[in-house]
Amino acid sequence: MKFTIDEIKTEHQKVKSGADFPKYIQEIKNMGVSHYTTFVAGGSTKYFDAENNFAETEAKYEVLNITENVNLENFKIRLKLHQQGGTDYLTFCKDCAENGINGWKMDLNKMICTYFDKNQKDILTEQVPS
Repeated sequence: MKFTIDEIKTEHQKVKSGADFPKYIQEIKNMGVSHYTTFVAGGSTKYFDAENNFAETEAKYEVLNITENVNLENFKIRLKLHQQGGTDYLTFCKDCAENGINGWKMDLNKMICTYFDKNQKDILTEQVPS
């Protein structure tokens, strides 16, 4: 594995809002990250390389309760606001939890992000701007 959690954290600290996300993705992709999964409840993330080796972060904040029922329309509104730089990361994670989003899977090769619910069911897939 070519990357470390510390290297990823260094890049992540440069992200001030969703608007900075595409540059961050490019940087960690250059490090050898092929995909990752983030879990909203505690904010931990598993980063994988092409051979499925992974490094995992610890929880980043107090555990958030994920709502059982997905409110997709409201989530889309909050997601768009975040992507435009209107909310910080923790606010976005709280928005996810309140709208039933358990986490997201990011595929850096296809440049798609898929949000999933508590049952690991895919709820929304988006193309990430590069």
